[in-house]
Amino acid sequence: MAQKQYTVTGMSCEHCVASIKEEVSEVPGVHKVEVDLAAKAVTVRGTDLDDERLRAAIVEAGYRVADPLAA
Repeated sequence: MAQKQYTVTGMSCEHCVASIKEEVSEVPGVHKVEVDLAAKAVTVRGTDLDDERLRAAIVEAGYRVADPLAA
């Protein structure tokens, strides 16, 4: 099983967590979505995970994936 992790900005409450889990769970191949609100981290586990579709799902939920190069 593959794993991808993203830093997500704009999350502030459990509603944010639920929104991200709902959108990301709909991406084909996703088996599990974990959201760490304090760390601003989203971890996705599954098979044949499509990075572009996962990022798009997070944006669709109303949040932004932080660019790791901007740190």
